[in-house]
Amino acid sequence: MIHNIKFRAFVYEDEIIDDISQAILNILPEAEIEAEEAEGLLEDKIIILSGVVSKKRYAKAFFNTLLESVDLDKLNNDLERKIDDKGNWFLRFDKADALDEKFTILDKGDAIHLKVKIAAFPAKKEIAVEKVREAILGSD
Repeated sequence: MIHNIKFRAFVYEDEIIDDISQAILNILPEAEIEAEEAEGLLEDKIIILSGVVSKKRYAKAFFNTLLESVDLDKLNNDLERKIDDKGNWFLRFDKADALDEKFTILDKGDAIHLKVKIAAFPAKKEIAVEKVREAILGSD
């Protein structure tokens, strides 16, 4: 059901890179994290942690853990606005909660960003929404 999961998180100067890396690994345990330095608007140093998880068994494990960890009604109700026309499902997780091994989905703010490519053919929003919805409702 999932082709791949791209992830990204920003580590600001007042944060510890190892903590944010661990938060990512708590969500995606098999992630291989790459770090890149960037400069913020105020010339502050930012580290961008990113990568892709593309093995099916790891993507499936993430999805199963997600279904066990979050409010499924909210997840289901948000699908229309969180899946784009190409079948990408955008999720954000609270960094501090992820460090404590909790999945808290955010709508905005500083977070761990996931772009989950849904395996839908053709790659259309309606088909991707339906596939995810079926998986969510089937897990009740």
